[in-house]
Amino acid sequence: MAAEDADGPDTGAAEARPDGPARREPPVPGLALPESMLVTRDARAAEGAAGSGASDDDDDLRGSALDAWWERVVSTPARRWLWYWGAPIAVTLVAAVLRFWNLGHPQQIIFDETYYVKDAWTLWNLGYEARWPEGADEGFANGENDTYLEEGSYVVHPPLGKWLIGLGMAAFGAEAAFWWRATTALAGTIAVFVVMMVARRLTGSTVAAVLTGLFLAIDGNAIVMSRVALLDGWLMLFALLGFWFVVLDRDWTWQRLSHRVVAARSGSRESAVGPAMWNRPWVIAAGAAFGAACAVKWSGVWFLAAFGLYLVLVDSLARRRLGVPFWLSGGILKQGPITFLLLVPVAFVVYLASWTGWLLTDGGYYRDWADDPANAIGAQLEWIPPAIQSLWHYHESAYGYHVGLASEHPWQSSPLTWLLMIRPVAMYLSFASDACEADDCREVITGLGNPLLWWGALLAVGYLLYRLVRYREWQVAAILVGAGAGYLPWLAYLDRTVFQFYSIAFQPFTFLALGYAAHCILGSRDDPWWKRDRGIGVIAVYTVFVVLVSAFFYPMWTGIPMLETFWRLHLWLPGWS
Repeated sequence: MAAEDADGPDTGAAEARPDGPARREPPVPGLALPESMLVTRDARAAEGAAGSGASDDDDDLRGSALDAWWERVVSTPARRWLWYWGAPIAVTLVAAVLRFWNLGHPQQIIFDETYYVKDAWTLWNLGYEARWPEGADEGFANGENDTYLEEGSYVVHPPLGKWLIGLGMAAFGAEAAFWWRATTALAGTIAVFVVMMVARRLTGSTVAAVLTGLFLAIDGNAIVMSRVALLDGWLMLFALLGFWFVVLDRDWTWQRLSHRVVAARSGSRESAVGPAMWNRPWVIAAGAAFGAACAVKWSGVWFLAAFGLYLVLVDSLARRRLGVPFWLSGGILKQGPITFLLLVPVAFVVYLASWTGWLLTDGGYYRDWADDPANAIGAQLEWIPPAIQSLWHYHESAYGYHVGLASEHPWQSSPLTWLLMIRPVAMYLSFASDACEADDCREVITGLGNPLLWWGALLAVGYLLYRLVRYREWQVAAILVGAGAGYLPWLAYLDRTVFQFYSIAFQPFTFLALGYAAHCILGSRDDPWWKRDRGIGVIAVYTVFVVLVSAFFYPMWTGIPMLETFWRLHLWLPGWS
């Protein structure tokens, strides 16, 4: 049977693919698979011993001995439920340990925390980002958190990410570095769980979901960006949530669209363009998530735009599959405006709400810009409140800053090199450590991913491009849309000062590509035994090496003291030093 088209519904049924079926688990956790779905080498051997007359050809031997063993392990509803939810929760706990362990080290502001930690603190105290005196970083780390000025500070990112960074400090105080970073670590941990839910939705396999989550849980870039109080981890989480909601909308809308089309056809009142679908709560949720992504960093708008177009395309193709005569017109001209109204205004409201503190106070930068008669706008626009006029001017100024940012930085990198991880950012370096008595002891925190995962993910993206062209799988298309939305826009800004760690925004999508490729390599229990055994062996060996490499690099990601000789063993490429 051919692979499902890119516009097909997610029915939950098993589907055969040329190089390995993506068999779905029962939609209700706890249901045991029927025996007819399992044909193993042991079963074939037993049939042969009983004189069943089965062929001795190796291609007649299906599945692996592991399949038979696993079927016994999850043979009861309770065990299957435990696997269905217990495995993702266990991986999430691993992610939490790697992110929260020793999170308060170092007890100092590092790299761009100098902006976001202090801005977060003034947001929670003043409602807007305020300026600090020179040398405030050291004092802040020593508990002097009240030295901020009341003058507004010029910042070029929306406030939501800083509001969220400040949650831990607002609740428990700003004296300990742990609370500067706690909510960011929580965001990174939640992202691991969400990526598993997405992976299982795309593949129907808990094994594939657990592998995908494990890869993200133990990757260095994901760990570092969860342990340093920057904005990009929050951008990643909201973009990933939006993608999850888009995937959930696919099933929701298909079921209701197909029911309405069939009902209209049977009642002789079929529309040539199909029905209008307003009841799409997952699209509204996606709009809120993508709006939150924009409210963290403006680059979140690319996810909103890409998945907005994706929804229109999916809606059109769904109508085609249902035999709607003018399916393209129905998807674009009839459903398209509805989808826009469900998605974009919600995103805008969420984005605007993130500026509430700035709007309701008087001290923010440019807050009183429109009150100056010299800045008055035309009479036809006088009805616009001055605060909104000032906010619009602020956005114009910030946009000009972003597009013109081209100052040299020792750790900047071209987006062309991000997927190869040529120039990761060293965020912290200290030669003083109480844990080392040697003179050449150092502590470093470098946003360096696990090389086996990153380079494997790059190959997986290439493989998914091939699968999209050949098999037109909707799962592959969805993953590639997310990866493209996070990465491709940066290719238009090759002259800007940008950094490798920006890639965290689309990393879940490249790792979903890696998990999907691993799912295809694993194959199905219906595959010939030699193919199934080979697939299991390849993924098992790869996973073991990935875990070992992460353990080797973990000191580079968390500031664990190490000798210079050991540090140099991690410098596999010249740009890593």
